[in-house]
Amino acid sequence: MGSPSLSATARLPFRDPALPFGKRGDDLLDRLTLDERLALLHQYVPAVPRLGIASFRTGTEALHGVAWLGVATVFPQAVGLGATWDEDLLRTVGEAVSVEARAFHRHRPTATGSGTNSLQIWSPVVNLLRDPRWGRGEEGYSEDPLHTARLGTAYCRGLAGDHPDYLRAAPVLKHFLAYNNENDRCVTSSGLRPRVLHEYDLAAFRPVIASGAATGAMAAYNLVNGRPCHVSPLIEDELRRWAGQTGHELFVVSDEEAPCNLVELEHYFEDHASSHAAALKAGIDSFTDHREDSATVIGRLREALERGLIEEEDVNRAVRRQLQLRFRLGEFDPDLDPYAGIGPEVIDCPEHRALALRAVTESVVLLKNDGLLPLDPERAPRIAVIGPHADALYEDWYSGTMPYQVGIATGLRAALADGGGHVVRVPGADRIRLLSRTSGKPLGGTSFDVQEWGDGVLTLCDADTGRYLGVQDDASLVTDRALLKSWFVDETFRLEPAPDGEGDTFVLHNVRTGRYAARDPADGRVRVTAETPETAERWQRKLLRDGAAEARAAAEEADVAIVVLGNHPMINGRETEDRTGIGLPETQEALLRAVAAVRPETALVVMSSYPYAVDWADAHLPAVLWTSHGGQETGRALAAVLLGAADPAGRLPQTWYRGGDPLPHPLDYDIIKAGWTYQYHRSAPLYSFGHGLSYTDFTYRDLRLSTPSMAQDGSVDVSVTLANAGTRSGSEVVQLYVRAVDARYEAPRLRLAEFRKVRLAPEQSQEVTFRLPAERLAHWDVTAGAFTVDPGRYEVLVARSAEDIVLGAPLTVTGSRPAPRALVGRSTLAVDFDDYTDIALVDATRARGDAVAPADPAHPATLLFRAADLSGAACFEAEVAREAAGPGEARLEVRAGDRLVAETAVPVTGDRHTWTTVTVATAPPADGPHDLRLTLHGDFRLASFRFTAPDDALAGDHAPAPRSEEGAR
Repeated sequence: MGSPSLSATARLPFRDPALPFGKRGDDLLDRLTLDERLALLHQYVPAVPRLGIASFRTGTEALHGVAWLGVATVFPQAVGLGATWDEDLLRTVGEAVSVEARAFHRHRPTATGSGTNSLQIWSPVVNLLRDPRWGRGEEGYSEDPLHTARLGTAYCRGLAGDHPDYLRAAPVLKHFLAYNNENDRCVTSSGLRPRVLHEYDLAAFRPVIASGAATGAMAAYNLVNGRPCHVSPLIEDELRRWAGQTGHELFVVSDEEAPCNLVELEHYFEDHASSHAAALKAGIDSFTDHREDSATVIGRLREALERGLIEEEDVNRAVRRQLQLRFRLGEFDPDLDPYAGIGPEVIDCPEHRALALRAVTESVVLLKNDGLLPLDPERAPRIAVIGPHADALYEDWYSGTMPYQVGIATGLRAALADGGGHVVRVPGADRIRLLSRTSGKPLGGTSFDVQEWGDGVLTLCDADTGRYLGVQDDASLVTDRALLKSWFVDETFRLEPAPDGEGDTFVLHNVRTGRYAARDPADGRVRVTAETPETAERWQRKLLRDGAAEARAAAEEADVAIVVLGNHPMINGRETEDRTGIGLPETQEALLRAVAAVRPETALVVMSSYPYAVDWADAHLPAVLWTSHGGQETGRALAAVLLGAADPAGRLPQTWYRGGDPLPHPLDYDIIKAGWTYQYHRSAPLYSFGHGLSYTDFTYRDLRLSTPSMAQDGSVDVSVTLANAGTRSGSEVVQLYVRAVDARYEAPRLRLAEFRKVRLAPEQSQEVTFRLPAERLAHWDVTAGAFTVDPGRYEVLVARSAEDIVLGAPLTVTGSRPAPRALVGRSTLAVDFDDYTDIALVDATRARGDAVAPADPAHPATLLFRAADLSGAACFEAEVAREAAGPGEARLEVRAGDRLVAETAVPVTGDRHTWTTVTVATAPPADGPHDLRLTLHGDFRLASFRFTAPDDALAGDHAPAPRSEEGAR
């Protein structure tokens, strides 16, 4: 018998638009065979012809414009959008991006040539910009969770549209969770104590999901507390709990190849069937693995089903979530889908070009201005634009293809065309010829323009064609790429002094392969095949054009120099590669100083994906600006700001640290103890979070609170009057911070509680009012395991930035003071400490639970629990795991103040996830609360502990049989 006709399937309940999506999805799910349901768990979902169901694919990248599918409107990088501090603008940009995504879905072919481009958008990224060295910093909005969440919500709402039933596109938040390093990202663990977890990392995701703006999330590559994110219980315990109040299920996808990593890189599971089963049960609904090869993934899931590792209901649950999303995207109701009529003409349409210009203009941050800006073309008609970014624009990995490019020199030239201004462009790059010491011939038969991008990493562009020198698959060297935008960048090199010590002789080292250029004696061709510098060809570096000298000459002839420096988004700081530092590339810094030496009227424009330590420029130049890589309209926007046609409206979304400020280790995710971000960093930054200047003068007055005190669940209205006291229109971001006074915990120096972007004409004023709920004062109370607003004194602060507070008012929260921490008769998780030294946060079992262990077993680790009440304690119990005996002791020491109250040896349990309880009698502590210290000596794990009263205590030491993961608490 053949398949039912399409007319017959059209009468089935899942095709009935009068029914709720949930019922339609359940009907369709019941009609799918088990094999068809399993097939829906892979990224590339096949069609089901017998039911008239089309193929489906998860994921279109659209972080700041539709990416990877051809020409599309390119908006500023996400960090640039973050610098706008403008929720309405982010929502409008999101709308434009999703409109173009709709056009690509219906009217453009896919990269694979089959199916349609997905309407599930893998954006935005709400990972926080904790470390400015993070290679993917350009993808996030801010270092602050409230700022990030507000902008992320706005972008998601723009993507999703306003229809009550149907989505224009389905936004997916990336990357869950605590993903902020690239080096070894698939095997590194982000240590999150509960306060950092809840107050910082989860706080960026929570509001976006709870608002219903996001439809899904993507799990991150890394581990958190020793457990891979793809099997994290936080997916269900947090993400889906927040989504529950929205009426829609969250659809969670894996990152590319991450399911394989669970076995092949992380070695967390012994086989793929076990790892895929664990990921599915943890809440992963779609496996992005093996590209179009769905058979491998589905085979592993089928094996998991046959082995009893998962049940059909686990499969059904994930499929149901996908089907509900597809119903919301209008797939089954083409005649009712309000977005089905969007045509291809919207891609790069005039309205989107205008929006791109507005977005990059709003994102430009004026960091310093001693009066040089805005430029007056009548007084300074000759402008030299100098540097590697003088007129060059770049696409990052998640950019679309720019339909056109307006660089800064081009933008200035166009803006000054009618006024007689003169703009010259000088890249400032050396032009060299590399002459073989063996043959005397120039490499490639040409000369090269050299740019350095940090750490001595160079690109060599053919002086005649502008194309990059790169290594081919056969190791030959060819200048064939006009654009660097590929997963593997083969076009970066280092020129290293030859090991034999001749000063003008170098070897050419390819960064990606690690090999050196060598001349093949058989045919004389140069290939990158040498494993060591000793066997590499020697090259004489012949200087044909001195870039710095050319820049100096141009600056001397000009009235003003604009030096445009920064990074290339595909080099030294990108996906898979963190930066090693925050300084400008050496040759760029030297170029800037050379220009400033002959032209004091020099402005630095930093065009970059992340902050730089521009200490020298701040001390010596009259003006410094920053823009992200802003897309196609960058030049017109910068020209408008430099010439004063637009006010610099951007404010920094992250702290710019000073060059001499020692930053914490990249893998230290504890922002509290390490001192990350404006909340906890203890040294004065170069430019603070929220900093940005205007061409006009704003004043603040009349800060008022509706009440001087509120209850722990109350709120207060905060009003302040903002006035434009200058002669120009301008934008100001009113920033409201809060600070706890005399807190019992280590509170932030201050914390952003609200913000609003306000535009005012000259002499105009506006009262700005915020509703400040008490929850904005909350911290995660490790004693209660919940957010708590402590009673006491707080400060409400109005500021221009985190370091520029202009007004403040006291606020009192009423309520009962917290009692000392009761530890007798209850279990306390080891991770619920108040402070610590030398610990690592690890997994208690593969499925759930956290524990602590010494970071280095050769050195003791200590946990501090403040103000602990040990009244009536007679025994001490601890939940411990110890894999093997190993060298040295394994001992747990417990002190109340300076007094030793308990000490116990830790037995071997045979596995890091196998737990046992050790029990020991306690020496009676002195009366009153004490600071309790638990010190771990040796290689073992501690999950929890408890003190028991005499009636509950067991006589003598007790060591029950070890329990496996399933038996652990």
